[in-house]
Amino acid sequence: MKKILVTVLALCMVLSLALSAQAVELKWGSVHPETQIATQMMMMAIEEINANADDVHVTGYPNGVLGGSSDMVEAIQEGMVEMITEGPAQFGAWIPKAAQVEAPFLWKDVAHMQKAMNGGYKDKLNELFESIGVRIMGTFYYGTRQLTTNKPIHTLDDLKGMKIRVPQTDLYVKMVESWGAAATPMNINELYMALQTGTVDGQENPLTTFESYKFYEVVKNIIMTNHIICPNMVFMNNDVWNSLSEHDQQVVQAAIDKAIAWQDEQIIAAETTLAEDLKQYGCEVIVPDDTIREATIPYIQPLIEDWDYIQTLAD
Repeated sequence: MKKILVTVLALCMVLSLALSAQAVELKWGSVHPETQIATQMMMMAIEEINANADDVHVTGYPNGVLGGSSDMVEAIQEGMVEMITEGPAQFGAWIPKAAQVEAPFLWKDVAHMQKAMNGGYKDKLNELFESIGVRIMGTFYYGTRQLTTNKPIHTLDDLKGMKIRVPQTDLYVKMVESWGAAATPMNINELYMALQTGTVDGQENPLTTFESYKFYEVVKNIIMTNHIICPNMVFMNNDVWNSLSEHDQQVVQAAIDKAIAWQDEQIIAAETTLAEDLKQYGCEVIVPDDTIREATIPYIQPLIEDWDYIQTLAD
């Protein structure tokens, strides 16, 4: 009897190992550092997925380990990376409408963006993303982008001729052009050194990103332009999504939804005090006049096909 029990237990162990070996291994890539809330959101979702999925195991790769933004948006389409956290504008070369949701001064407030980008407008975009084999799993609030520079900026004229780092997307280049400045597209992991050496004179990002990358060590002027209420997204290769069981699809989606809700709460809370908190590092906080906004909107709005429609989604 004892031999039979040992044999049964051994068979169970072999069967368990065989089943675990069949788990789908997914890579989730991000350019964000470990200290950033977006990375904590990713790891929170991964922990939930790995605890509850039957046949899925996810490993997170933050800090650009799998490449820069442009590398990852190509890799997810090719199935070389299964999941990524990225800004939708990075897909603008394939899906032009994806870029427009990061347009400056498009969203009236955070609630407007959240309502549209986790509702009907997300579904509309997902139909387009299917054509390149990618699925939007959810949209989170990355923060409101502010300009940070090596000199004080009070008005549009102060920006003339400055070199401003932007993400590697056309829309951001156009925005900086409207300011009379020179846009310098660059991977964010190269940005600290570029600011330190004067390769660029400034950059624009949410203050949570400014803090987590420690850009306050090399540029001290925070210009409260509030120019983009910025959505970021969790993307998944569509073939991989379709290969999952219904149970595992539900687990993955629920984990991402839960983590996104946490992320949004954290960013909104952080932004209420962060501008003031950054003064401890010697930063000066400047509220510019309206000339930057007034120059940007007429330059950008004609490029955004759904501008008027998106405005109605706030109602």
